[in-house]
Amino acid sequence: MTSRTDNELVERANTALYEAMERGDAAALGAMWLDGDVSCVHPGWPVLRGRSEVLRSYALIMANTEYIQFFLTDVEVSVLGDTALVTCTENILSGGPAEEEGTLGPLVGQLVVATNVFRRSGDDWKVWSHHGSPVLAERDDEDADTPPDDGIGGGPAGLGD
Repeated sequence: MTSRTDNELVERANTALYEAMERGDAAALGAMWLDGDVSCVHPGWPVLRGRSEVLRSYALIMANTEYIQFFLTDVEVSVLGDTALVTCTENILSGGPAEEEGTLGPLVGQLVVATNVFRRSGDDWKVWSHHGSPVLAERDDEDADTPPDDGIGGGPAGLGD
């Protein structure tokens, strides 16, 4: 049996985080986070600090989401010592409560770019920080390397000339 590289272990931990959300498994999700000083930014939310506040936010999301599934794309893992950075796109399919019993609620698709920071804890990799931001602009393949023009000063968004 070959040992897994740190990159593979971090990618597995990242995938497990999203799988716990999909299952609505608060215990598994809680076991994935470091104790103590952690932070989390869900799309549209303020910064949440501390393990109890972060885990409470996930419990609220899971309690109010009938169905959620993540398709992760553009996953990039970088490991430096005992810290790892994962960036990815969360292609999310979610649904709320049904209006009538026995029927499915409406399904909604959403794109979120996420940065997950992991720290080595013993033999495991634990989440230290999560930041998710909604994708509001579409990119054409030919323009992928060019920042959008915000119309101010003719340069990339917010940079002016």
